[in-house]
Amino acid sequence: MKKSPGFDLDSSQLPGHVGIIMDGNGRWAKSRNLPRLAGHRKGVERVDEITECACKLGLKALTLFAFSNENWKRPEDEVTGLMGLLRWYLRSERRKILDNNIVFRIIGDRRKLSSDILDQVERLEAETESNTGMCLTIALSYGSRSEIVRAVAKLATEVAEGRVYASDIDEELFESHLDTAPLPELDLVIRTSGESRLSNFLLYQAAYAELSFEDARWPDFNQALFCDHLRRFGQRERRFGQTSEQAAARRQVVGAQVAAAEPKVN
Repeated sequence: MKKSPGFDLDSSQLPGHVGIIMDGNGRWAKSRNLPRLAGHRKGVERVDEITECACKLGLKALTLFAFSNENWKRPEDEVTGLMGLLRWYLRSERRKILDNNIVFRIIGDRRKLSSDILDQVERLEAETESNTGMCLTIALSYGSRSEIVRAVAKLATEVAEGRVYASDIDEELFESHLDTAPLPELDLVIRTSGESRLSNFLLYQAAYAELSFEDARWPDFNQALFCDHLRRFGQRERRFGQTSEQAAARRQVVGAQVAAAEPKVN
């Protein structure tokens, strides 16, 4: 068993792509008689910690659900405060993202974002697009149903313009039109704060992802809890519609391919 550096985890059993629904900031603050924005500030600190942990573990991709389409309906002062925290995050984390070879992206409906936030986002995306490390994706102004509708609209336009035949449309072509097209397959979704639903997060991508629910609210979700969920993922049998025997044979093949691809130490 090859251990991940600094963590008691078998690196061969880690997920490649983890999505997290970061829930519970407001309730965390309310339980401490603090304003809701204080919970969101604490939540931003957790983003930094979990991102750093995921990088050290060697995960290929981490996708964080930060702000949904529905969140625009929240009280104006809360939305304004959240956008201010986003501006602060983009400025303060830029250097760390660059230094750690992270590829930064956002997914969602960018049309609702203010021009200054969009400028910061696009600048950081451009600065990191040639990086080769973990891909950090922030789901911002995002909803999976909206993403699917946008993908269908793009394909419909291409068919109408004669660039694609309807008969050419398959899963691979459809997935290439989703916001997550450049990302590896989603392996694990974690949701904090005791809720047991996906809440319009990566619905198509989560078709075969493992789901893991955590009682702790996001501001209390630390590296130890994160690693516990990753450890539990490694203990699950992922069959993808096959029998246990077929799944075991598939894991052996994948394991041999991974071992062959690892650099040899003389």
